[in-house]
Amino acid sequence: MLYRAQFPQGIFMDLDRLQREMQQAFNFPSNIRGRSWDTYPATNVGHTPNSVEIFVFLPGVEPSQIELHLEKGVLVVAGQRNIDVADKDEKAVMHIEERFAGQFRRVVTLPDDIDPNQVDARYRDGVLHICIQRREAATPRQITIQ
Repeated sequence: MLYRAQFPQGIFMDLDRLQREMQQAFNFPSNIRGRSWDTYPATNVGHTPNSVEIFVFLPGVEPSQIELHLEKGVLVVAGQRNIDVADKDEKAVMHIEERFAGQFRRVVTLPDDIDPNQVDARYRDGVLHICIQRREAATPRQITIQ
């Protein structure tokens, strides 16, 4: 006996496309973690016992276009990414444009034990690495029993 699908295969691709378009139109989260598909710049946040480490991925952004602010335990990374298209034809039409251009802003809430006076920020190969030291009193230490 031959198996025959009740629906043509193209209908599932059409339903998937329709779902993506509805998510974009109404700004619904695309997955359980939220809207990661349109968040720029990508950011990794972690910590060591002595510091909080933040990596912000900014390919194609000049360091002079990046603003970095730390106030009341909130780190703000803002700036602008410009894409130069020197040889663009006036009659050319862009059908898919996945590379972000324009102003951006990311806000990271930091733990209470950071030292705002000990911040180091370095930019290399499109990655902004921010290292914020923890306060001396907040670092865990071994206590000797006498």
